[in-house]
Amino acid sequence: MRLSDLKTGDEAFIIKVKGHGGFRKRIVEMGFIKGQRVDVLQSAPLQDPVKYKVMGYEVSLRRQEAEQIEVSQDERDVAGISEPQNVASTAHYAKHSARHTINVALVGNPNCGKTSLFNFASGAHERVGNYSGVTVDAKEGYADFEGYHLKLIDLPGTYSLSVYSPEELYVRKQLVEDTPDVIINVIDSSNIERNLYLTTQLMDMHLRVVCALNMFDETERRGDSLNIDMLSSLMGMPMVPTSFKTGRGLEALMREVIHIFESQEGHDNYYRHIHINHGHEIEDGIVNIQKFLKGNDLLRLRYSTRWLALKLLENDKEAWRVVDELPEAHQIREACVLASRRVKEETGDDAETAIMDAKYGFIRGALQEAGYKVGQQDSTYHVTHKLDALVTNRWLGFPFFFALLFLMFEVTFTLGQYPMDWIDAGVGWLGDFVSRSMADGPLKAMLVDGIIGGVGAVIVFLPQILILYTFISLMEDCGYMARAAFIMDKLMHGMGLHGKSFIPLIMGFGCNVPAVMATRTVESRRSRLITMLVLPMMSCSARLPIYIMITGAFFAAKYQSLVMISLYAIGIVFSVLIARILSKWVVKGDDTPFVMELPPYRFPTAKAIFRHTWEKGKQYLKKMGGVILVASIIVWALGYFGTMGVAPSLEQSFIGMLGKAIEPIFLPQGFDWRIDVSLLAGVGAKEIVASTMGVLYGGEYNFSPLTAYCLLLFVLIYFPCIATIVAIRNESGSWRWASFAALYTTLLAWIVSAVVYQIGSLFL
Repeated sequence: MRLSDLKTGDEAFIIKVKGHGGFRKRIVEMGFIKGQRVDVLQSAPLQDPVKYKVMGYEVSLRRQEAEQIEVSQDERDVAGISEPQNVASTAHYAKHSARHTINVALVGNPNCGKTSLFNFASGAHERVGNYSGVTVDAKEGYADFEGYHLKLIDLPGTYSLSVYSPEELYVRKQLVEDTPDVIINVIDSSNIERNLYLTTQLMDMHLRVVCALNMFDETERRGDSLNIDMLSSLMGMPMVPTSFKTGRGLEALMREVIHIFESQEGHDNYYRHIHINHGHEIEDGIVNIQKFLKGNDLLRLRYSTRWLALKLLENDKEAWRVVDELPEAHQIREACVLASRRVKEETGDDAETAIMDAKYGFIRGALQEAGYKVGQQDSTYHVTHKLDALVTNRWLGFPFFFALLFLMFEVTFTLGQYPMDWIDAGVGWLGDFVSRSMADGPLKAMLVDGIIGGVGAVIVFLPQILILYTFISLMEDCGYMARAAFIMDKLMHGMGLHGKSFIPLIMGFGCNVPAVMATRTVESRRSRLITMLVLPMMSCSARLPIYIMITGAFFAAKYQSLVMISLYAIGIVFSVLIARILSKWVVKGDDTPFVMELPPYRFPTAKAIFRHTWEKGKQYLKKMGGVILVASIIVWALGYFGTMGVAPSLEQSFIGMLGKAIEPIFLPQGFDWRIDVSLLAGVGAKEIVASTMGVLYGGEYNFSPLTAYCLLLFVLIYFPCIATIVAIRNESGSWRWASFAALYTTLLAWIVSAVVYQIGSLFL
């Protein structure tokens, strides 16, 4: 029987995971291992993917991937196939001289509370999102404790140290190439068995590790039992119960970091280097491979040869890339082939599967010896199941999602209108005051028309942006974004994208730059690249001032929300069409399985939401005082001066001459030269379009509603800001794709706006 054959509410036991390569490796690492019980919880509204519960986690798989997992509903069929391994160990820690600064790396699964620890300990205000991959780069923070200066490095969340995803490769490179003094392995203690898989890989790397058993308050409420001292001894590393919502255990954790930093070999029972017994055939293979690896001094100093040997037996491409440079590469390959053949003969599995099974066996044995038992109280997912019955329901999931988006935009535009009017009145009063107080001249003109008129035209939209980011922060932090990806996966797959692509696309409504960076969470390079290229269709908050300014000036109040919603809807439709075209004819490659954790809902505190929103607000204000201020002054100067000094009119100024030169290009859209110049200025940052129009028009717009709507369409589609183009270049690794994004969006914007204007002119 296949896992895909089960229906909602069924339970079964895993017999075997089929398939090969990265798919099979990821499935096993996520906890789908033989002998494990798996429960079918719910299908997405379109019946694909399906949500399962395994090893205390809720994850989703597409049906085509679930077909690769063989299961049985009779527990007797799996009895005895996953026996715990014996816990074998060796002790080793080199003497490490004490220093005043300790480099500490934070490593852990997604959603384990790693970034919360980072924020709590260092006071840094990094993003904390309740879905996989929020931390897409290493963040640095600092903390002082008992005479030590701790440099904290928050690494991306990862399930293992394979090279299946960009996060895994990034974390591994950081640990190998910039080895920290101590690692804090943050573990979700409410799902300890699967989280410890990553811990066993850190053990292989022979690193100093302190484990933070995070969310321990949840395990206590559930009634779990665990002898932490015994587990610490068996794993060879200290384990500290923590809860980073309240700061519980933080001081004890920092003391253990200092203790292990200062400790020497044999200092006490907890600080021992453990070797997991992977079975005699694999262990013999490790020894044979190590003979060659240890002979190379540079390799021996850079890597744990045991860890590298294990990676070679797992057929890890990055490990082989390193070893293939060695003169002994041929002998190492022969040793790996021999070991793999013997493992296959003895166990019936390949070496990679045997190593994974041994690690999980070690974990089960250690937990069993430490008296680990799950309590009988309501599980962590009790509230989650009730909420998911609504938000991921087959019939209610999509209406709920779109209703939530409509509510977000409606509140943003209606509630935000009141403080916007207050700020607008304040800007107007300031302009009038300066105008009355100063004598006529260039300085007065620059202050009133350039700085106050330009920056003021944009800063009035700060309330709407803060409200929009409040909604986005709430959805990210509570875990709803992962559900949105779950219900949207089938549609995304039809676009040629991965379900995880939905998260960066939604983030794009806030800002395209971090959204492009967030595509690193998508394992498939093909899906990742397509997502980057369609992200400019998502209306970022920088476009919001232009939308509100034009919509408020040209459309009646009862139509304003519809006009705004239409812009977002058109952007989404174009992203679907473009993604489909790119996936079919432009970007080639294989897709990856939809394996994404669905974490329990954990509602953030009001303080956390306020902090995240204010951080975005500060970024916006900094932009006001930086690029937009400079751009406003430049636009004013180009409009104030001409070839003969002070220009007698805007048309005779430098900016007027530039606008007149390019005006014929935009005649099919009905744009005048002021609009043309504003669009050109918006290449640097979209808000500059609003500030430029504020300077050039002075609040008196003299074009039709049809032209206004075509302008909105052009702003929606055309050239992303320079920062987005640079982000696409950095994430794709090529200026070719960045240039393609800049060119196709601008050409598409010209065509769409011209067609709409020409057709609209026939009826008006």
